[in-house]
Amino acid sequence: MSLELPYGDPTGLELRGLIQAGDLDALGRLLAARPELVNARMIGRHGVEGGWGTPLHAATDWPGYFPNAPATVALLLEAGADVDADTGGDKPETPLHWAASSDDVDVAVVLIDGGAELETPGGSIGTPLDNAVGYGCWHVARLLVARGARVERLWQAAALGLLDRLEELLDATPSPTPEDVNNAFWQACHGGQLRAADRLLAAGADLHATPDYAGDQSALETALDPDTRRSQLADRLRQLGAEA
Repeated sequence: MSLELPYGDPTGLELRGLIQAGDLDALGRLLAARPELVNARMIGRHGVEGGWGTPLHAATDWPGYFPNAPATVALLLEAGADVDADTGGDKPETPLHWAASSDDVDVAVVLIDGGAELETPGGSIGTPLDNAVGYGCWHVARLLVARGARVERLWQAAALGLLDRLEELLDATPSPTPEDVNNAFWQACHGGQLRAADRLLAAGADLHATPDYAGDQSALETALDPDTRRSQLADRLRQLGAEA
């Protein structure tokens, strides 16, 4: 049983603070003095009761891109962190799910090199690849595919512009439903994949179809939206005082 630290516990706050500040020396000293902390369950992510996160989750938490994050993750793994520990609850997520959801590809590389499972289901959308594609995190999505993540869904292939795989899935038995084709078309637009979008329109996709999960955002509107990494970069520049 992993050590549990209640929400607001001073040790948990110190541990999270050192991780997210990228203070490798102080973090190393803390873990040397208390090695059981490396897999501690810090209860209540962002103060919400009912779930937990490990130190690796603290390093991959939204919005990601913490100082020294790749080195911090490497330090935690070397100290014995469980690379596939999950957050519990109805949609348990691993650190790789979280890195995928912020497009922090540098951290994702360290997690995968450390043995992270690529196909873990159950995240906010599904597998790490599902999360990466669903949240417009294209750098991590392509990394996952390059490292062996399976592209099993038409919408994944469309969003990533994997035209050969798209053809295979269009020709599969049973044939994709009109809803599948429409969802894939919307995702092709989400990923900025012109050839995939054209191919799906030729396969009968509705130009104006909007998946339930997209709210009221049309295919055109999602094609015009910045991806997660660009959106986060823009937010950071605004915080620093930049103006358009």
